[in-house]
Amino acid sequence: MEILPVTPKLTRRRFIKSVIFFGAAASSGAGFYLATAAAQRPAGGVERLVSLNVNGRTRRVDVTPQETLAHTLRYKLGLTGTKIGCNRGECGACTVTVDDVTNYACSTLTHSVKGRQVVTVEGLRAADGTLHAVQQAFIDELSPQCGFCTPGQIMSAVALLKTNPQPTREEARQALSGNLCRCGAYDHYLNGVMRASGQLS
Repeated sequence: MEILPVTPKLTRRRFIKSVIFFGAAASSGAGFYLATAAAQRPAGGVERLVSLNVNGRTRRVDVTPQETLAHTLRYKLGLTGTKIGCNRGECGACTVTVDDVTNYACSTLTHSVKGRQVVTVEGLRAADGTLHAVQQAFIDELSPQCGFCTPGQIMSAVALLKTNPQPTREEARQALSGNLCRCGAYDHYLNGVMRASGQLS
């Protein structure tokens, strides 16, 4: 800001007016700079405000270029069913489906799923509150113990049953093998898959 010389003609009113004038000039200059920078974004640059299709709804969200889908879902969209465990694509707690294919959300950049169908565990329940068949089967088989890995296990099972409605127990084991259960409740989860597929009553 320019420092005004102290003169007899400089009144308090004139000083305040000059401060407001220079502040407005600086603000408008910053706005012009930001608008120009956005217009001159280099090829390959990433826009921040993106539209994501999550659980059948289009959501507008501010996303940084390096932001993971897990971070966006939990901290920007409030979908905390997606858990962050290892945060390096090993435990499967953050599993979601993208176009019906399982993905580790902690290892997927949010910008890479624009225009695709993302489903989290919150998106499985019907509009009237009825649980998905896999969710209900896991409850019936007492599959969750601590429950931390359960959303990822559910999403893996749902993806499996979409492509293979009546898998063998070994096929179910392979489909869920990317989901670690610290409580060791693997057989309960497999029983849940068998029940959801109608092979266990």
